[in-house]
Amino acid sequence: MNPMSIIIPLFSGISIDGLEDYNKNTFTLLVVFTMKFAFYTLGCKTNQYETQAMERLLLGLGHEIGHFDEPCDGYIINTCSVTAVADKKNRAIIRRCRRDNPDAVIGVCGCYSQHDSAAVEALGVDVVGGSGQRKHFVDMMVSACDSRIHCSDLDNALRRREFEVLPAGGLEERTRAMLKVQDGCVNFCTYCIIPYTRGPVRSAPIPLVVEQAKELAERGYREIVVTGIEIASWGVDLPGKPPMTDMLVAICEAVPQLRIRLGSLEPRVITEDFCRIMKGYPNLCPQFHLSMQSGCDTVLQRMKRKYDTARYYQSVELLKTHFPGCAVTTDMIVAFPGETEEEFRQSLAFIRKCGFADMHIFPYSRRPGTPADKMPGQHNNAVKEQRSREAIAVAQEMSLAYRDNLIGTTHPVLFEEAEGEFFVGHAPNYVKFYVRGENLHNQIRNITVTEVFRDGVLDCEILL
Repeated sequence: MNPMSIIIPLFSGISIDGLEDYNKNTFTLLVVFTMKFAFYTLGCKTNQYETQAMERLLLGLGHEIGHFDEPCDGYIINTCSVTAVADKKNRAIIRRCRRDNPDAVIGVCGCYSQHDSAAVEALGVDVVGGSGQRKHFVDMMVSACDSRIHCSDLDNALRRREFEVLPAGGLEERTRAMLKVQDGCVNFCTYCIIPYTRGPVRSAPIPLVVEQAKELAERGYREIVVTGIEIASWGVDLPGKPPMTDMLVAICEAVPQLRIRLGSLEPRVITEDFCRIMKGYPNLCPQFHLSMQSGCDTVLQRMKRKYDTARYYQSVELLKTHFPGCAVTTDMIVAFPGETEEEFRQSLAFIRKCGFADMHIFPYSRRPGTPADKMPGQHNNAVKEQRSREAIAVAQEMSLAYRDNLIGTTHPVLFEEAEGEFFVGHAPNYVKFYVRGENLHNQIRNITVTEVFRDGVLDCEILL
């Protein structure tokens, strides 16, 4: 802790924090202890959003934010629990943090501690919170650093009904900010624990969303990422069940000078009405991440997804028709329990048909507590690795084709950071651009693609 001593003269008739009627020569000594906290974030964009919110809450209390690899008073690990592999990563970083910082206060929050707080406490953690009540968790961390008293406090996620309002923003030195508009999920896919760790759907009302979007614009951000656990369900808990487009239109109109990028979407929300309404807003980024998980109908049924490949492909075609040149991206799980070789081949054929601009490929990871964990036909690691390699090869082939088609076209690129001799940024379609130049952070420049390069594209010109 770093004590900051502030001497303030208090004169008769002056009130400070409710203190009145001091004599003329009365002085008081206020000692404020500032502490340094560091964060380690695992998992999704919602976790990233909540980490930056906790950072801002601590800064508002007069504390400092440090780096995870430097001495701090407190360390906060914001966990993910989407798979058993994620749980393993959580435990590894908690153990490492405790080993490297034996005298510091270590706090753990997020989906892993919400799901299995006993396992977290067994790792020698000082403060345990869950996936909600972030303000309360921050208060517990500050109190623990001051008193050295261990504490644990978690609610029942399935009983949550109110959207927790937190400050919006971005992580340190970011050009884009995250705006959380929704929390919770009730889909109960057979492989997923998140409905149990996040609870039912809670939506941010439009006035709050607009207010936070305007604040982000005033703070100098150039892009907003609309995020949540399942943003396609936004509004189902609000009076009148407004469609998601009402919220998106409100954001686009509130900050027309900012790019608006959408988080992951359930394919059923992509309709003619959605496309007709949203194509009228030029600040909506033409990149759409449509959750897929499998390109085979029988596997989708076992996953309890609420669409089939025909409906999914309809969404892809609608987007490509109404947003020419847009980037459609997705996730895919391979080697799901019971997935046959033929079903896997059907998935590969389907993703080729969709022509994705980018994909994330995941081998199925067992998640205790979910129905899929008990399903027959669990695949060994060799099958998972082989199918992952094949799917990744197809995804890379499609990505290369999408980027190759960009050669000769010009795009407004929002630059973020330096990478070696290059400065890098992203176009509205989220393709990564490499250029040679300096001091481009948070600038938007029109860049012409000259060639495909690394995981993005390159402009051979030097920007001054």
